[in-house]
Amino acid sequence: MRKLKNSELDRLDVSEFKQAEKSPIILVLDNIRSLNNIGSVFRTSDAFLIEKIYLCGITAQPPHNDIRKTALGSTETVDWEYAENTMDVIEKLKEENVKICSIEQAENATMLNDFSPQPETEYALVFGNEVKGVSQNVVDASDTVIEIPQFGTKHSLNISVSCGVVIWDVFSKLKKQPI
Repeated sequence: MRKLKNSELDRLDVSEFKQAEKSPIILVLDNIRSLNNIGSVFRTSDAFLIEKIYLCGITAQPPHNDIRKTALGSTETVDWEYAENTMDVIEKLKEENVKICSIEQAENATMLNDFSPQPETEYALVFGNEVKGVSQNVVDASDTVIEIPQFGTKHSLNISVSCGVVIWDVFSKLKKQPI
């Protein structure tokens, strides 16, 4: 088995990416402090044609060298917007009938493996601060809370890892649905 060269991967260029049909997934980053995590989320978002990323509160914005290191150009492809207040974004998205899903450990959370995205529904996946998680007021305003099952000794995953796990799961479930 031979590794493929980048030129053999048949990836979209920037203009093709901008024109491509996006996944019905929006990300909301609620006060993420690590610029490397932010860049990683951009890169994952590019891989799965995420519609948009909202950078909220203390979450840094491109251009920034530490974001650029991990984003590898995806800040130029993925649509993003900054908002000072996460709740303003949540309220706006709810008015647009987007389903708000906070990724958090909470009472009555739906385990990721049990989450079934509905066809023709747009989802906003909210990821929280590396220490404090998703703000309680955002959890309260969510349509559902999704928890990633974990079986070891640690209480959580890194936000960029959580983002990759959840996006892949939701994306693959949506792709299996008939159009």
